[in-house]
Amino acid sequence: MAESRTVAFHTLGCKLNFSESSSLSRILENEGFEKKEFDDRADVYVINTCSVTDNADKECRQIVRRIQRKAPESLVVITGCYAQLKPKEISEIPGVDLVLGAAEKFNIAQHIRELSKADSAKICSCDINEVADFHSSWSVNDRTRTFLKVQDGCDYNCSFCTIPMARGKSRSDSIANVVKNAEELAATGVKEIVLTGVNLGDFKTPNPLKGALGSFKEDNFFALIKELENVKGIQRYRISSIEPNLLTNDIIEFVANSDKFMPHFHIPLQSGSNKILGAMRRRYKRELYADRVSLIKTLMPHCAIGVDVIVGFPGETDEEFKETFDFLHSLDISYLHVFTYSERDNTHALSLKPVVPMNIRHERNKTLRNLSYMKMQYFIGQHVGQTRKVLLEGHEKNGMMEGYTDNYIRITTPYRQEWANEIVEWKI
Repeated sequence: MAESRTVAFHTLGCKLNFSESSSLSRILENEGFEKKEFDDRADVYVINTCSVTDNADKECRQIVRRIQRKAPESLVVITGCYAQLKPKEISEIPGVDLVLGAAEKFNIAQHIRELSKADSAKICSCDINEVADFHSSWSVNDRTRTFLKVQDGCDYNCSFCTIPMARGKSRSDSIANVVKNAEELAATGVKEIVLTGVNLGDFKTPNPLKGALGSFKEDNFFALIKELENVKGIQRYRISSIEPNLLTNDIIEFVANSDKFMPHFHIPLQSGSNKILGAMRRRYKRELYADRVSLIKTLMPHCAIGVDVIVGFPGETDEEFKETFDFLHSLDISYLHVFTYSERDNTHALSLKPVVPMNIRHERNKTLRNLSYMKMQYFIGQHVGQTRKVLLEGHEKNGMMEGYTDNYIRITTPYRQEWANEIVEWKI
């Protein structure tokens, strides 16, 4: 390969993937690669995949075909969850040169150095149970808000989910290292950090220190956010997503009294029916979820609450979907992320019956997306006339810029360079 090498990244899926793509990009830039936009021609294209839904798999294959048409001589590297789950399937996609599993993606520079265009793809993967290392990752220069990975993997066994098979057991960074990373990000001018992980509330320091009396120091997610509050230079933190059974009263009360943690929670629900929650192998009932929302809104009436929900899970009847709709309608929440259930190989849900027809799944998705729109309009309407702090992003699009209030209301305004990456008082 030529000395002057270029690389372009395309990321599918979650905030965690974005943080890891940014770190992989920095690894390659430190090796002498020049980063290009994905639509530009590059020597190497890296696709960081998701595999939560069948659409994510299909999108990966479509992107590879696009690269083949545009730059057939370029190297194509696939990593991420899809690469760990189905390496052989990916290796058979025409144009793919290298498949990197969970244990090898952070060795990407070494693998690319040894790679050349060949008739068949090279697979570098291992059994997911052998993946035990934690790699710090964060996104820089990609957006005003920086995603900082503090936890990876998951020990839960939800019946619809492949993530434990793709990312392995739950493991975390140390509190000291997270704080160090936050301080380094503050030094670059970053004002807002979004804490990310697969199961963020399950954060546990790998080797907690013993205190003076011999007992272990507190090493959980609550301990982490208390330490981050003291980092100078970072003005905002957000908690990307946290399971309702791990969202403790202590965490909610801390955020309510914090100067830096924003009044914004994203709490997966998945179903408003206790019967379906049981079939999903979720670790809570709807009553606990309602209690979490109630406490948040009691302490922070202005707080934004986002909800993940899955429609069309096997066995979900019209009555159980209505139960979910009515439950969500009754909650004081701000918006929904609605997912249509997608069959995934090697999951327990595949054995559950009856299967909900795809057209009904799509109808239910549309119904909840309409509810989400109404919820968000109502939430915004409650704040019209109020003045809140907005962190404006530096990107200009059609002469406009946008940003988010502390409680996650999106603001759009004509572009002003002096406002880029600044927090301004804004009347909604």
